Amino acid sequence: MTPSLLSVLAQAQPAGSASPLSQPWVMMVLMVVMFYFLLIRPQQRQRKELEKRIASLQKGDEVITTAGIHAIVHHVKERTVVLKVAEATLIEFDKPAVATVVKKEAAAK
Repeated sequence: MTPSLLSVLAQAQPAGSASPLSQPWVMMVLMVVMFYFLLIRPQQRQRKELEKRIASLQKGDEVITTAGIHAIVHHVKERTVVLKVAEATLIEFDKPAVATVVKKEAAAK
């Protein structure tokens, strides 16, 4: 019968000197820190960047809404934005409904 890897590792450590990483609370703290730096922080950065782009919307910018509608900004109001979807077709959306902003300088290239 071969001993399992865990039992071999448990026997390799002297009884009085347990590794600090073997403590459950230390592992939980490390997992929370990893989640913060790998998931939460980059998402917050992306959200702030999008909010900045939405705040600087100008007439002529190309946008994509959360519904997947590709349009050009026709008019910007305080809480809403009027988008030109097709010739003589204007739709008013809330600003948070804008998912992606392509500035007119970038769209021209």
